Amino acid sequence: MAKKLMKGCEAVAEAAIQAGCRFFFGYPITPQNDIPEYMAARMPKIGGCFLQAESEVAAINMVYGAAGAGARVMTSSSSPGISLKQEGISYLCGAELPCVIVNMMRGGPGLGSIQASQGDYFQTTKGGGHGDYHMIALAPSSVQEAIDLMQDAFDLADIYRTPVMMLADGIIGQMMEPVEFHQTESKRVLPEKDWATTGWSEGCGRKRAVVNSLYIENEELQEMNDRLQARYAEINKKEVRVELYKTEGAEVILTAYGTIARICKSAIALAEKEGVKVGLVRPITIWPYPTEAVRAAVSQDSVKRVIDVEVNAGQMLEDVRLAANGVKEVEFLGRPGSFIPTAEEIFEKIMESRRA
Repeated sequence: MAKKLMKGCEAVAEAAIQAGCRFFFGYPITPQNDIPEYMAARMPKIGGCFLQAESEVAAINMVYGAAGAGARVMTSSSSPGISLKQEGISYLCGAELPCVIVNMMRGGPGLGSIQASQGDYFQTTKGGGHGDYHMIALAPSSVQEAIDLMQDAFDLADIYRTPVMMLADGIIGQMMEPVEFHQTESKRVLPEKDWATTGWSEGCGRKRAVVNSLYIENEELQEMNDRLQARYAEINKKEVRVELYKTEGAEVILTAYGTIARICKSAIALAEKEGVKVGLVRPITIWPYPTEAVRAAVSQDSVKRVIDVEVNAGQMLEDVRLAANGVKEVEFLGRPGSFIPTAEEIFEKIMESRRA
């Protein structure tokens, strides 16, 4: 199949459509505006529904409604817009409803900037809303990977009855890369949506479906939370995804996710020219986090330095340090805001201890 040059946001939208998404509710905010624009043009042509809501709060609650009826539904936004959706995300998790949410991150806090950032890691992985919930969170590092993960995102949402977040930075959303669409239907066995509120009448042969996240009795709330925690344990056991790049026998281990991981690979090439063996651990799922893979990589006898690289003030750094568990000290190279560390800067960080 011939490759096609596409902008990241548009490619993500088309991948969602090919994954079976037929409902999209959103609200404009830079740098993800190309997603709703694309959906507005495509959805009517395929019998789908595009609706620009009056706000981000309205959009996420429309997602709740469509998900409750068993539809494949998606919304997208950028950082401040995702903040506004947090209550609805918590409701979706409590009601055990599958959907996909795309966040093309921009700088913050507050309105911040419209440039790329990775400042939403805490919000995504530690829970931006209330209650003891998690979302599966996928972090692509290229437009092609974002396409490939979209089918998986909808499938995972259906299998585990949970929202799935695709967390990408504005660079992925706005850059153009040659891509191909080669997975148009699920390769997984998906469960029947017998819980969906698609109508009921006496004698119809199915149980009445109720979508709810309100539990007045403590015992019922405990039961719901126990059910969720058991599901999260299963996800953590089965759905961790990670890329290990040249980690075996490495002297230095880098950790990074998203676009910055690609820049790390360029820094690794520079280090190799100087005879320094450097590896990269790149989480693809930032929740569940690949704790065991990070721990195994940094625990090698050959490893002298561990450096976490992010476009924030050190958010994934906490998970890297927890994974390292004191076996190795973890250093940090990052830029809060929207400055992107260059390959040369990362290379200098790799080499500085050798000159000390």
